[in-house]
Amino acid sequence: MDRAEKREFVTTLHETFKVSGSIVVAHYAGLTVAQLNDLRSKMRASGATVKVAKNRLAKIALQGTDAEPIADLFTGQTLVAYATDPIAAPKVANDYAKGNDKLVILGGAMGTTALDAEGVKALASMPSLDELRAKLVGMINTPATRIAGVLQAPAGQLARVFGAYAKKDEAA
Repeated sequence: MDRAEKREFVTTLHETFKVSGSIVVAHYAGLTVAQLNDLRSKMRASGATVKVAKNRLAKIALQGTDAEPIADLFTGQTLVAYATDPIAAPKVANDYAKGNDKLVILGGAMGTTALDAEGVKALASMPSLDELRAKLVGMINTPATRIAGVLQAPAGQLARVFGAYAKKDEAA
C-alpha cells in the first residue's frame, strides 16, 4: 500500500467511524481465510462490515471521532466490525465468537461510550432495531384492535336482540 492508498483508507475509515452506530474490535489470530470470509458474509447479511486494518492506520482514523478512547485496543492482529445499527455488529461478532474460540472480542464503542468485552456482549443481547420497531408497532396496533372489538360488541348485541324479537314476533 503506498502513501496515497493509506491516506485514502484512513479517510474512508475515519468517515465510517463517525457514522457508525457501534464498533467492535476483536483479535482474529488463527482464523482461516474461509472462516474470515464466513464472518464477513454473516456481517454483510446483518448490515454490518468487517475490516482488517493496520493498527497504526486504525488509530489515526479514530482521531477526532467519538470512538477515539478505544484506540488502545488496537494491538496484535485486530479486525474492526461496524454498522449503523448499534446492535448488528456486536450481535454477529458475539455469536461468531461463541462458535469459534479464535475470535476474541476485545471491546468496542457505541457513540461516545467505550465498551469492554462484557459491554459488547451485553449490547449483543439486546434486540435489534428492527425487532424493537416490530414490538412498538405491535404495541400500537393492539389497542386499536381492542377498541374495534369493543365498538363492534354493542352492535352485535343489538343485532341479536332485534333478531330475538323478530323470531318472537314470527312465532306469535
